[in-house]
Amino acid sequence: MAVATESENAVYVTISALDAGQITLPDHLFVAGGNPELRNTVPSLSFLIQHPSPPISRGGNVTNLVFDLGVKRDLTGYALAQRPLIAAREPIITDPDCGASLRKGVGDKDRDEELLDPEKDVDLVILSHVHWDHIGTPTDFPSTTFVVGSGTLDLLRNGAGPLYPAELFNTDELPASRTVELPPVPNRDSGFQKYYARPNAPVHTPTPADTQAKLPPSANKWSWQPFSGFPRTIDLFGDKSVYVIDSPGHLHGHVNLLVRISEKKYVYLGGDCCHDTRILSGEKEIAEYDDGRGGIRSVHVDTGLARKTLAEIDEGVSQLRKDADVEIVLAHDKGWREHNRHRFWPGKL
Repeated sequence: MAVATESENAVYVTISALDAGQITLPDHLFVAGGNPELRNTVPSLSFLIQHPSPPISRGGNVTNLVFDLGVKRDLTGYALAQRPLIAAREPIITDPDCGASLRKGVGDKDRDEELLDPEKDVDLVILSHVHWDHIGTPTDFPSTTFVVGSGTLDLLRNGAGPLYPAELFNTDELPASRTVELPPVPNRDSGFQKYYARPNAPVHTPTPADTQAKLPPSANKWSWQPFSGFPRTIDLFGDKSVYVIDSPGHLHGHVNLLVRISEKKYVYLGGDCCHDTRILSGEKEIAEYDDGRGGIRSVHVDTGLARKTLAEIDEGVSQLRKDADVEIVLAHDKGWREHNRHRFWPGKL
């Protein structure tokens, strides 16, 4: 990929981090060999991406896209069966949540003006997946179109096997009339048929003909194609500025984003591809533990596939780095949050 030759017609976006709550993770459940006494309170990051195109559903001069919504500010909004699991992640910080961060930005709760109003200023929300610490409060976005990975709506309705029963999810979590699933991914690795097969794997929900979702014009051409070293990507706006990256293994429908912010700079938003930068670098491995049913599991639905996704990320980023800088940000990177407060909205990466 020769990034430099594309500069004349290239489209770039801006990206800002958003505080969207914090949760506490036991180290040994996420990192192999982790300290069983260590618990880290980490962010559940969201991101505002602004694309220089006419907005889809409102006035203005940019399309506002939010990636992930973090933690609900009202924990009673989660399904009853989910709440004991959430209690195990205390202390939990819910203020500011994603909506408050959009309105006031970082560090100034007394700001007089609203920077962005989630009720009317956000065009698109893309969720990396629908675990409780990423789903946030979708009702804060009553005019927004939601985009999720294939199978997500079925997952919310019916669950995905014994480790993810339907009782853990709110069936009406996302607005049916304004939610669109990305296309199913063809020709995935045949070595992981259990992950993709029924009855545990959720099925794709087609967009109904009467949908109220408002998508970019490029949506009618969305398909999974290789880009750089990434085998399955969707060019979201059709201009190579924002790519959705298929990143299976953690939870069905899990996706990442790759955004281009300048001629030679990309940001890779890794969601929950892993939960510690030491795993991303290869210094540590994904923790595995007793699943309570006589087997071994991790925080991923399929640990082997999660490892394969990490290898694909490494290959894709390595290819891009031949011509450009790539910054990788994980959803729960405490160190990144602490050292980059100036890059939170209204600041920029």
